[in-house]
Amino acid sequence: MNRTTDFLKVTTISVILGGALAGCAAMQKEETIETERLLSAAGFQVKLADTPQKQTNLQALPQQKLLLRQQNGKIYYIYPDATDCKCLYYGNEQAYQRYQRLALERNMAQEQIQAAELNEDMAMDGMWGPWW
Repeated sequence: MNRTTDFLKVTTISVILGGALAGCAAMQKEETIETERLLSAAGFQVKLADTPQKQTNLQALPQQKLLLRQQNGKIYYIYPDATDCKCLYYGNEQAYQRYQRLALERNMAQEQIQAAELNEDMAMDGMWGPWW
């Protein structure tokens, strides 16, 4: 092989991997947006990281994960997002329970949609026969 062929192979692989990574990043961002919508709907409050000190503190936390914290003998749940909203969602046990219920309902609805799409695909196969 010559250098041009090697270069084309490396370039093609780089483009493919770059596209896959961009797709993963887009899916992660959509999941973060959906999680933050559910947190808000469940009653979580939002604190903006509107000072350099708050931004530093926010970035020090594990990002985009629901974390349990205890303060003054009370349990709180926090969801840090230093990347997108530059904020911290926080809620008590009741808000967390509502979030869990809403997330479960969302997952069940998504499964129902997927099942309906599968049934539709199977019906089309029955009507038209397999495509292959």
